[in-house]
Amino acid sequence: MGLSGRVPPRVDAATKAGLLALLEDAVDQGWTVRAACASLELRQRRAWRWLDRRAADQLEDLRPGGGAVHGLLEEEVAEILALFHQWGETDRSHRKLAHRGSYLQRVWVSPSSVRRVLDAEGLRLQPLPRPARSVRQPFPDWVEYKPGMLWIFDTTHFTRAGVAVCAIEDLVSRKWLCEVVSVEETSVQVQAAFCQALEAEGLMDQVAARLDGTVDLTCDDPARPVLLAMSDNGPQMTSGSTREFMALCAIHQHFGRPGTPTDQAWIESFFGHVKAEWPHLTKIRDPATLRAELASVRERYNSVRLHAGIGYVTPNDEHEGRGEQIRKARQAGLEQARLRRIAYHRANHLPDPTAHPEHDLSEEPGDVG
Repeated sequence: MGLSGRVPPRVDAATKAGLLALLEDAVDQGWTVRAACASLELRQRRAWRWLDRRAADQLEDLRPGGGAVHGLLEEEVAEILALFHQWGETDRSHRKLAHRGSYLQRVWVSPSSVRRVLDAEGLRLQPLPRPARSVRQPFPDWVEYKPGMLWIFDTTHFTRAGVAVCAIEDLVSRKWLCEVVSVEETSVQVQAAFCQALEAEGLMDQVAARLDGTVDLTCDDPARPVLLAMSDNGPQMTSGSTREFMALCAIHQHFGRPGTPTDQAWIESFFGHVKAEWPHLTKIRDPATLRAELASVRERYNSVRLHAGIGYVTPNDEHEGRGEQIRKARQAGLEQARLRRIAYHRANHLPDPTAHPEHDLSEEPGDVG
């Protein structure tokens, strides 16, 4: 019979007949039914059931499965196919097609039922092709990753005061350069912000030196930029007036991909931290008061707050070139502290571990394992 070990859950009729014949021979020779079933590794209850089925000539197992009581009706299948031919090119989804049937009060079925019916008929819905994945445009070759070379700007809203704030941040040092508070969001605010930032960073003279009287205001000249300004594709950033102003100041514009805010993650994170760490700003109703508070917060943000993105130094430290020295001094201090602790503990060995403040009292002296 080709069997070894316990009898499988499903065997054919010939195997059942052979096992029953062995069982009967064993009983005829004086075995009990229990002992014979144990030797054959066949459950006794199963053997009795097979005997009853053999008497009724039904040893062959019935075909598995059957019809589900909640199965689709023929008219429902026909309606699903009709919906596919009428609305398939419009909906292009088995989920939408299922809801289309109930929307039109023609058939009420689940999306999985629609998919099974279409698969059984060899029908396929054609979804719209996915747009190609965009790739972020790299920075121009002339850009150096150092403070004063990469700026990023954007606009955020303070709804209580009813104003928008256009802010500029140095992408490398994370220094908050300036902000312009206004009820409008146009190229005028962008130009005002850049004028303030250029003046504060001492770049206005450099911009004036670039003006040779033959500047083409309709396009940027990447051969002689002062810096690169990143932004999203907002109308005040992409307007012709802003473009002309940037070209006049020899500032090269770099735009993120449409619908991809992560391309401007630096400035988005900046706005989030300012509003979260100084929540009183969002409650101010007077624009003049907000303008004064933002100036105060900017000073604290640049000179006091340690920034995780630049190694836990202040933006002013990084902007003015002290950041790397501070980070190296911390590493050196950590190493010196480690050596000092080692030397101390070697010279002052504590015989009683319970006297040490860091001792775990759950571990009793002398415990093993």
